[in-house]
Amino acid sequence: MTQTLLDQDLLDQALVEEATKKSGLIWVRGTGVAERALWHAWIDGAAYVVGGGPGEQPLDGLVDGGTARVLVRSKDKGGRLVAWTARVREIPSGSPAWDAAVAELKGKRLNAPDGEAMPARWAAECRLLSLTPQGPLEPPPDGSLAAAPVASPATTRHPVPAALPRLLLKRKRR
Repeated sequence: MTQTLLDQDLLDQALVEEATKKSGLIWVRGTGVAERALWHAWIDGAAYVVGGGPGEQPLDGLVDGGTARVLVRSKDKGGRLVAWTARVREIPSGSPAWDAAVAELKGKRLNAPDGEAMPARWAAECRLLSLTPQGPLEPPPDGSLAAAPVASPATTRHPVPAALPRLLLKRKRR
């Protein structure tokens, strides 16, 4: 029995690592905020995210020592692959862990306004967080997770006039 649980823990750990490595974005929900997409880098068993400063991704609700829910979706189809609980830890700037994570993250940051000065700006204005998996994986949901559309006064267009297809075909013939 214990060997089976150990094997399942190793399989869960491998699933989290592979899915998170291959995904461009992870969906993270911190304390008291909605889920949001964050770009990241997977380094030594944890997802690292940087942000919270001007022009960077928001890290609201992610506090040092707290927990967060991480959802990993398929890069090609967008479907849910795995969901896990993470322990959040803030990495101090200037530490060896900071340097290693920033070296990996700066290559993943798209459209950076300051190029090579980015790590110095991150050290001054941003937070670097480590999201380390803890506990068992969340079980897959029963049924659809689709949300109902938000109520809106907007309406769809009226039906297409019957003569419109003929008019469009005449233009193509010319």
